[in-house]
This record gives sequence, C-alpha cells and structure tokens, in this order.
Amino acid sequence: MPLSPRLAELVAARRLGFSLPQAFYLDDEVYAVELAAIWRRGWLFVGYTGQLPAPGDYLSVAVADDPIVIIRGDDGQLRAFYNVCRHRGSLVCVEEHGHVGRLVCPYHQWTYGRQGELLSCRGMHEIDRAEYGLRTVHLAEVAGLVFVSLADTPPDFAPARQCLNTLAVPQGLDRAKIAHQVEYEIDANWKLVWENNRECYHCNANHPTYIRANFDHYNADDTTPRIRARIEAAVARSEARWAADGLAVTHKASGMTNFPDPEGKTWFSANRTPLVEGYLSETGDGRPVAPLMGDYRDFEVGTLRIRTLPNFWMHASCDHAVSTRLLPAGRQRTRAQVTWLVDAAAEEGRDYELARLLPFWQNTSEEDWSICRLQQRGVQSSGYSPGPLSTYKEYNVEAWLRWYLQQLIQAP
Repeated sequence: MPLSPRLAELVAARRLGFSLPQAFYLDDEVYAVELAAIWRRGWLFVGYTGQLPAPGDYLSVAVADDPIVIIRGDDGQLRAFYNVCRHRGSLVCVEEHGHVGRLVCPYHQWTYGRQGELLSCRGMHEIDRAEYGLRTVHLAEVAGLVFVSLADTPPDFAPARQCLNTLAVPQGLDRAKIAHQVEYEIDANWKLVWENNRECYHCNANHPTYIRANFDHYNADDTTPRIRARIEAAVARSEARWAADGLAVTHKASGMTNFPDPEGKTWFSANRTPLVEGYLSETGDGRPVAPLMGDYRDFEVGTLRIRTLPNFWMHASCDHAVSTRLLPAGRQRTRAQVTWLVDAAAEEGRDYELARLLPFWQNTSEEDWSICRLQQRGVQSSGYSPGPLSTYKEYNVEAWLRWYLQQLIQAP
C-alpha cells in the first residue's frame, strides 16, 4: 500500500541535511509503517550459531508483536518459526533460550517436532496435522551470524553473504562462545539509537575510553597535518600487515563503498579499521584480554566492524568481539542486547576475566544510551525543530536518514 497522504507529506517535508521532523519519533502511524516497511520486510540479526549447537537448542526473540523461535532440528539445520501455536495462538516457547525434545504449547499441549511439524493435538483427531505445523520464517546464516526475515519474499541475502564471508570468517564467530550478555531498555526511539551510532561528533565529549583506542573521533576539519600524517601512517602500516596475512582490508575490498546508500538498497557493511598506536584490542589499556579468536595468527588485526540495518552492529578485536542487537519496543523505547564473545576454547578465570573484558564496551554503550534518552526527551518537546547536520561529522547520519526514508517510500 502507498503511504497515506499525511505520511507522504511528512516524508516530502524532510529537509536534506537536517534531522527528522518531530512526528518521526513520536507518531503512532509512522511507527506502524516502520514495522511493516522495515522490521517485517528486511533481514534481522537474531543471534549466533554457537548459541544453538545441538538439535533441540532454541532461542526466542520478539520483533514488536511478532514472537519468533529459532531452533536446531534433528537434521542439524537451523530453522525459524513464528512462536505461535496453530491452535489458539498461545506462545509455545516461553523462555528466551533453552533445549527441548519437542515444542509443547503450554495451553493445550499441542506438540511440535523440532522441524516445526505438528506431532500431536490431543482431542483433535479430525484435523489434518500436516496443515498445522508452525508457520515458518525465512532464516539465513553467514560466518556464525543468524538472520531472519518476516517478509513473504525477503531481499536477496547473497550480497550480504559475500560481503560478510569476505571479512568476518577469519574472526571465527562460528567457533566463538558468549562470555557475557547485558539486556537494556532504552527510553528512546530506535532511530535515535541508530543516529547516535552513525557519528562520532559526540565521542570526544562522551566517550573518554573509546577515543583513546580509535581514530574516528577525528574529522577532516579538525585534524592537523601532524594528526593526518599519524592516521595515514597507521592505516598504511596496518593494511600492509593485514594484506600479508590474507585479511581483506577496506569497504572496497568487500564490495562496499557506500553505506547506507541513498537509494535505500544497501543494508549491510563490513570493514577492518586500524587502532591507535599501542592498541591491539578495544580494551582500557589496549592490551588483549583473551586468546586470539578464529584464524588470527597476529594480535595486530585492528577492529572488524559490521553493521546490518535495522538492528545490528559489531566491533571485533583480535581477542574478543562485542555486538549490539536492537529490537523495537514502542515509539519511544528500544531493547538492546550487548554480547561479548571469545574463542570457544577460552575459559573464564584462566584465559579471560570479565572485569577486564567488559568495561570498554559496557561503558561506551551505556554512555550512548544516556545520550539517546536525553535526545528523546528533547525531541518530544514543543520546542524541538529539525537542526542542521554537519557535513564533516554527520554525513553518515544523513546517509542513514535517507536510507530510512527510502524504506518508507518503497514499502509495498
């Protein structure tokens, strides 16, 4: 269905180079269209293959009002289903993760196999069980990452697979384990959380630990010749070292040069970025806090950065990876799950300590959530109006906003 005249007018009223009009963060109709055009149409990150190693292992997520369960079948394959009983609609899996021999609805005990087929429905002998298996959801795996799509016909996953295979396979995410997870409820619209992610204009004032390890708080208008030379030297040194180890280097190497594109087609990106001199990992002092991950033979691999719209980003160092998964929870609330991964063979207390593993990204994430909450409080004020975006420091925000609006315009 085309946008309503009101929403079409709202989209057309957005001024290039400025933040969004207030209604995009507060309006019920906007939120409903976002769910249909973005969250129920694209590919959503849900978890890691390592969370589901054995047949019967499952995890469940809720995409707004749509509960989903992902389970490893008896044939070893992952499948995704609506977590909704085909009898009268009860949730089937109540816990967020677990292991089952069968999927049993807690209401009337309709029982499903681990491939989603209806096995028994006590007292319903007259129905054809073949017609009442759990409704399937599209699922894709790449480099240890698991995605689902609620669309009848989802976007082609092949380009994302090619990009992520090129850069993410050496990280060994498919051979990693979860060292820690933290769940957050952010009192802010999900788009504000993404806007914050797409710029480092705020980093110098808000992320004291992050800026010691990374170069991206510098921008073209505030780097002296000395700083520019330092960055260029770090990039040249790192890229030469990575190339010698067979690691893909840049966006260009993975076929990605523009994320997200203004036409709204590109929803994924991955690249490797050098760290500041003396930093081998995104930790407080730059020293590794766990054994090398995946195929790495050298600690100096920079950080692998992955982003997939609308709900996932990751920073992965030589020794650990940290990801953020977003899920919408209303017009002014977003659920965030932050996950720390290490090599599967690493043992807590022997190979790593949470006290050293967590602070860099726990502090940085929580600093961001505080910013987003403050912004939400401001944009819902009658005193808010869209402000100008910096062409030096917020060009990625502009690209993100144009991607977002294209999703609404192109909605079926």
